[in-house]
Amino acid sequence: MEKIKIMALSAGGPATLSFCRSLRLSKIQCEIFGLDADPFNLMRAEVDHKILCPKHTDINYVNFLIKLIKEEKINYLHPQSESDVYFIGLNRDKLSDAGCQIFLPTQYEIELFRDKGKSQLLWENAGIKVPKNISIQTEDDLRNAFDTFGKEIWIRETIGAAGKGSLSRPTFEEALSHIVQENSWGRVVAAEHLLKDTVTWQSVWFQGDLIACQGRKRLNWAFGDRTQSGVTGLTGVGETFASNDLDAIAKKCIQSANINPHGIYSVDFTYDHNGEANPTEINIGKFFTTHMFLSSLGANMPELIMRLLYDNKKPNKLINPCPNGYYWIRGIDIEPKLVSVNEIESLKESYEHTLSNISD
Repeated sequence: MEKIKIMALSAGGPATLSFCRSLRLSKIQCEIFGLDADPFNLMRAEVDHKILCPKHTDINYVNFLIKLIKEEKINYLHPQSESDVYFIGLNRDKLSDAGCQIFLPTQYEIELFRDKGKSQLLWENAGIKVPKNISIQTEDDLRNAFDTFGKEIWIRETIGAAGKGSLSRPTFEEALSHIVQENSWGRVVAAEHLLKDTVTWQSVWFQGDLIACQGRKRLNWAFGDRTQSGVTGLTGVGETFASNDLDAIAKKCIQSANINPHGIYSVDFTYDHNGEANPTEINIGKFFTTHMFLSSLGANMPELIMRLLYDNKKPNKLINPCPNGYYWIRGIDIEPKLVSVNEIESLKESYEHTLSNISD
């Protein structure tokens, strides 16, 4: 396989850092051009070339990318943020015509799954267990939601990542004030408050064939104590996890929109009070922020995509290859730490032993 020239968008963000680090872990020979509209974010990028670019809402954005693709002979373009995926999807034909490959689901799927309200309705019609949702268009809708869910209410915006607009068990007055302040009528849904137990399922599909998947539990949110809902979209500690049942539900969620998926599909689940995993959203066309965790344990999906597109030999499938019992621990200004459950248990046993001696 020849050296691949890769354009990575939102290059200074944590998810693109995971993408670039995953490629460096692999045996893929690549040259990475990192683009970001924020010069400070760009300084964090781990790429071969750092390039400041317009915002995706700028009239010159697409032409800027096309010019760079042609000049540098870029082979592959990787969008990682939700907005990147949406805008690149809209302009995929122009960018592909410039000479680079783009590995994305259909635009129909992108626009469907980035809207949590629409995807919930799709899954409900497909017979998939989802929490009851009420669209909040008016103040009367909000009152109806509180009458339905009472104190166990969860409110969130339908489009956006990182827990955007989410409120956990607010009072009616708190919820009303928040929606009025953000003018988010029609962009908010209310639902039953589920458990704190969440899992994720990341996958790569190629022309309808599931090539790779891996589950992961989320033990906590980083900086969750700094938001009203406790959700930040930033996993603090993740744990490897695999389940045939989870695989089946995730595949059904994805194929409810397209029986032949193609691209990256990352599904979020939250457990209900009956212990059943309920899908809450699909991060469409992009990896989870922590995907280097999986790459470090044998599920290197960025590498897999390069081999699917540029290697003559079809790569082996990666179906839940990561061993159970590993944690990925994250925080600000620190490299993520991969540790085994045995290391954590050893610390706890030592602590309990010391504590018992003190008590005596």
